[in-house]
Amino acid sequence: MLRNNLPAASGLWDAATLNKENYTVKLLIGLLTVIVIIYCSSLNWRRSIKAVLFILVIEGALRKWVLPQASDMIYFLKDFVLLGAYLKYYIFSNERKFSIKNNMLTILIFLITGWCLLQAFNPSLGSPIIGIFGLKSYLWYIPLIWMVPNLFQSEDDLYRFLRLYLLLAIPVGVLGIVQFFSPPLSPINLYAPGEVTDVATLLVGGVAFARITGTFSYLDGYAVYLIVCFGLLLPFLFIRQSKWWWLITVANLLLITINSLMTGSRSVVFASALFLLGYLGFKGFTHPSRMFRSLSQFFLPALIISIALFTWFQPAIDAFWLRTTSTQDIPARIANTITQPFEFSQYKDFDGYGAGATHPGGQALRSALNLPNGEDIPVYYEEEPGRVVLELGPIGFVFWYGLRIRILIELWRVFWKLKRPFLRQLALAIFLIQAIQLNDHLVFHHTFSMYYWFLTGFIFLLPRLEKIETWRQNQQNLQQNVIFTYFPGSFYKYPNILLIYIIGSSLVSCFYYLG
Repeated sequence: MLRNNLPAASGLWDAATLNKENYTVKLLIGLLTVIVIIYCSSLNWRRSIKAVLFILVIEGALRKWVLPQASDMIYFLKDFVLLGAYLKYYIFSNERKFSIKNNMLTILIFLITGWCLLQAFNPSLGSPIIGIFGLKSYLWYIPLIWMVPNLFQSEDDLYRFLRLYLLLAIPVGVLGIVQFFSPPLSPINLYAPGEVTDVATLLVGGVAFARITGTFSYLDGYAVYLIVCFGLLLPFLFIRQSKWWWLITVANLLLITINSLMTGSRSVVFASALFLLGYLGFKGFTHPSRMFRSLSQFFLPALIISIALFTWFQPAIDAFWLRTTSTQDIPARIANTITQPFEFSQYKDFDGYGAGATHPGGQALRSALNLPNGEDIPVYYEEEPGRVVLELGPIGFVFWYGLRIRILIELWRVFWKLKRPFLRQLALAIFLIQAIQLNDHLVFHHTFSMYYWFLTGFIFLLPRLEKIETWRQNQQNLQQNVIFTYFPGSFYKYPNILLIYIIGSSLVSCFYYLG
């Protein structure tokens, strides 16, 4: 009887060995791929950072439609690219780096870094691997703020990059419209990794419309993208552009507005409305004499967008309005962001449950690596301020939000100091984006985290670019003054008379020699 079972047992042994070998091969291929990505991204750190911003937009499309079987690998793609950029800039580059000054912003960054490192090895996590994963959520993108000042070499360089980057919102917005008018269970409305079940919908007159995600994996990532694009696009309306770029800017704003309604996300629409009021209000407050001109510049685009919305996209307006009026949870959610930190601080006194304790990826990591469970958290959590208290404790909460408030103060100071119109309006836009999103997800939202720390680097970038442009302008003025005042009182001061003199002298000389 034992002998009869040997072939079956041998077959099982061969299958297990084959599976183990396949797993080893896949692991080696994955490791080799990561090494190649890091190496390639380290060749040009500027190009790599710009590539990461592009990857943010297409990452969800790759995870949903192109390579759903490699969804987890694609999720970390931008982090591997950033690692190569970090290695090149901070270790292997000989170019002059931006000096990290000893100011309050730097002090707070080092304080929160030290506290997060301490909480990464919190025994309540059950495994330090979860803590290291949690560190990524808090700290991984912070080094960008000292790289961005060297990323662009002129105001025109920054202007061209932002203009081209914001063009990506046009195809993404068109895709969003197609998603909205497609059946909710259509493959175009997949979530990552290629999941079509439980798609969020909006009901209008008994007809279900999908809450769109664009090229992003889930709705929350697309929501942040729309807010950031709306905020960065608005300054382009108030600067001098060609007719075609002005039309492109208006079309871009139209698509972003339509897609914001189609997401069904109240936070997106309300944040955009607050941004618009704040932007126009600050422009009017700082330059009252130009208020009428600013409103006139904004009136025509607003009229075009409104007519297009009510003419062709009434279902999107109706769907959003129905969702907004059918639930009354907005005041409670806002109140929770204020009250939860005080309520949750009682569970661990001055300590927390550890960095990454409330992150959804932490549980997935435990399951994948068979890690021990951490200490149970005896309360439901959703809003970020409460989750930061649970993970880092009250001390970490003060450090973290102290840092974010300090960043707002620095952005405000930069806004008041700048003189060049485009740079000044960018500073105002970034300040409003971060102020409006102060109580929203940052730690637990990798898309916003990347944008947040990239835009925070503008605290140092914008004054540097203004100094560069001022120096260039001074050099041009100096050259002009040298040309026209080289011999005071001579013909060099009057170039037209000088030209006539030279021509006349030449003619006289010719006649003399011919005669």
